[in-house]
Amino acid sequence: MLRRHFLTLTGAGALTTACSQSQAETIAPLKLSDAEWKKRLPPAAYNVLRHAATERPGTSPLLNEHRKGVFACLGCDLTLFTSDTKYDSGTGWPSFFNAIPGHLQTKTDFAIGIPRTEYHCARCGGHHGHLFDDGPRPTGKRYCSNGVALKFIPA
Repeated sequence: MLRRHFLTLTGAGALTTACSQSQAETIAPLKLSDAEWKKRLPPAAYNVLRHAATERPGTSPLLNEHRKGVFACLGCDLTLFTSDTKYDSGTGWPSFFNAIPGHLQTKTDFAIGIPRTEYHCARCGGHHGHLFDDGPRPTGKRYCSNGVALKFIPA
């Protein structure tokens, strides 16, 4: 009886997963050579997006961007954040408490010797920043972004 219940639940879970994946947005990957990325991007954006560099805090003009609109990946134009999720984290980098579902991917980054969650664009793989659990409600998340890797598109 226990085995039958387990198999029923497992099958239902697989069906639910398959249905939700089929309804999810499919983002076609953008693959370019390093030379194409260098040609396409300004040097600072190239270093951040393609080599996971970090811009100096307090230098992004996007810190003072308060209009309605969206923030998109500078590398491929995929929208990543909406203006209503942007907030002043006091860190010196543009910060957001939520991302557009499915438009970012994460991985563990050990670049400074401790594990952090790096996030990158789901289309072009460009590095954008790190995700922390010290953001405001309702998510408690802080997407700490390199402004040089983003572009603002007003509503």
